[in-house]
Amino acid sequence: MTATMSATAPARLAEQLAGTVRLTRLAARRDRWTAVAWWAGLGLFVAATTALFADTLSDAAYLEQETRLVATNTGMRLIGLTSGPTIGGYLLHREFVMLAALAALMSTFAVIRHTRQNEELGRAEVLGSTVVGRYAALAAAVIVALATDVVLAIVLGLAIVAAGQPVAGAFLAGASIAAVGAVWVGVAAVACQLSSTTRGAAGAAAGALGAAFVLAGVGNMLGTVDEAGLRVTSAWPSWLSPIGWGQQTRPFSDATWAPLLLAAAALVLLLAAAAALAARRDLGRGLWPERRGHGSAARWLLSPVGLTWRLQRGAFVGWAVTLGAFGLIFGTLTEQIQDLEGDAQDWWTQTGGSDVVVDGYQASIIQMAGMFVAIYLVQVLLRMRVDEAGGTLESVLATGVTRPRWVAGHVVNGVAGSAALLVVFGASMGLTSGPVLGDTAGLVADLVGAALAQLPAALVVGAAVLAAVSLAPSRSVPLGWTVVLAALVAGPMFGPTLGLPGWLQDLSPFTHSPQAPAVPVTVGAVLALIGVAVALVVVALLALRRRDLTLPV
Repeated sequence: MTATMSATAPARLAEQLAGTVRLTRLAARRDRWTAVAWWAGLGLFVAATTALFADTLSDAAYLEQETRLVATNTGMRLIGLTSGPTIGGYLLHREFVMLAALAALMSTFAVIRHTRQNEELGRAEVLGSTVVGRYAALAAAVIVALATDVVLAIVLGLAIVAAGQPVAGAFLAGASIAAVGAVWVGVAAVACQLSSTTRGAAGAAAGALGAAFVLAGVGNMLGTVDEAGLRVTSAWPSWLSPIGWGQQTRPFSDATWAPLLLAAAALVLLLAAAAALAARRDLGRGLWPERRGHGSAARWLLSPVGLTWRLQRGAFVGWAVTLGAFGLIFGTLTEQIQDLEGDAQDWWTQTGGSDVVVDGYQASIIQMAGMFVAIYLVQVLLRMRVDEAGGTLESVLATGVTRPRWVAGHVVNGVAGSAALLVVFGASMGLTSGPVLGDTAGLVADLVGAALAQLPAALVVGAAVLAAVSLAPSRSVPLGWTVVLAALVAGPMFGPTLGLPGWLQDLSPFTHSPQAPAVPVTVGAVLALIGVAVALVVVALLALRRRDLTLPV
């Protein structure tokens, strides 16, 4: 009897995985352009950022000064781990958390797209009528997502090597970032079994990512700094976080692969849990009980603006908390920025367009905040494509809502939300820099005004994405993020360092964004940016009125 049971176990597993190869090929085909966009976007960003740091921190004394600045500041340790005065180490301190979070989101979206979303849209039921096993869809999603992470690790390694950094450290850095993404393949797989909706699964995975960020950040903040002030030893909370595991590899100092074994073990356990949970639920349902809605809707939900706000408010709150925290952190650096000398002082004054180092620092940081707010605006506007492709737009337009009103609901929320985020960033930065510079209330007002001056450039990017949604809906998501990436790379942060031609830099709206508070805001530049944004919105509305909707089959 034992022999019979052992013989039937592989057969039962093969039955449960029937059709996995075909579903994997289908998922890979669906993701071919999305994956390429992720690889190209993150690869170009890492290459440009590494080249920027290699150029600006070419002087060893300046590099050591900057490393000590971030290592000894408790707030800066929240966003990264310092491992010594190297270009690669400084890159990972500044960008590792963001890159790891993006890799995690890439994996999350891939798994949800091929599992929970297919169930929500009815595709899984159609596929289930063929010869497809219970675990085939989940297995295909995991395979495609993990393959995407492996390629991402190689792309990031090549990008860092292309900027002149050591090969071994570069590929370990790429693997460390991709390992976080791999863990979130497992997290998303579990979330898809628990939640009955795409939004719920994405929210659960995002919540886990936020917890991982907090654990890694708190562990670094509670860590100890060596006598030279150049290296931080993390406290125990960092070892509870997949982001912390990736940071502990220290690719450009210790270069140890051992922490990645924790990521591999976590992935195996999460996938085993996902498989066990999948066997306990019905198709289209989740294990978490569904919440009952209110008996009647609030009046503000009866308009496109109110409905869009209801759907986007969670993302807005997350962005507000994040930008507020970063504003507080960058404001605390003001006292140390005042004491900079030599190349460090020259870099901030040149970048910020002012002879006063603090003014140049504030202008540069606020411009950077404007670029991040543009990403939020694009996220809000691309939700329009999700509604159209998912079929929910058809139900909205079946009421008295017209296409222009539907667009206006997203535009109003995007513009208002972007302005609010800039206010949050400027105010929080002013609150922590005010005690150092004096006149906190006046400084908060100045920085809020400087932050709002970045809004027109973000609006141009958002309007370009809106035009992409209207003119090329099926390609609007990769086109939209390509627009964002191109504007960032050609803008003032990377364009001059990369030696891009002046005409190419001028194509980025961020190049024309005011360098406030270092330089007075010129009305002409602001009006020109607003005019471009309005023209693009008009083009988008005209195109949307004349094309058919691309609804799900």
